Amino acid sequence: MQSENRLFDDFVKMVNGVAGTVAGVGREAEESMRERMREWMGGVDFVSRDEFDAVKSMAAAAREENEILKSRISALEAKVAGPAGAAKRSPKPKPKPGADS
Repeated sequence: MQSENRLFDDFVKMVNGVAGTVAGVGREAEESMRERMREWMGGVDFVSRDEFDAVKSMAAAAREENEILKSRISALEAKVAGPAGAAKRSPKPKPKPGADS
């Protein structure tokens, strides 16, 4: 009976050793992955939320200004063209092919 217990004890010690080794490898792999993620995140250029919001509001203001300038240009073009230019700018309808007049 003593020999069976000894064999069983040795087997349990070996399994415990393997389990400890596997757990250690897992912890080491996890730490290595965390370190790689830290390095990668450090190399990526992120913007803060405040910077993003500032650029977003500047873009909206630029779009509004662009629309104002477009309307001013259209008004100036209409003023320069006058009534004769307005007639030139409106395209005449083209006859449809195959239609007899």
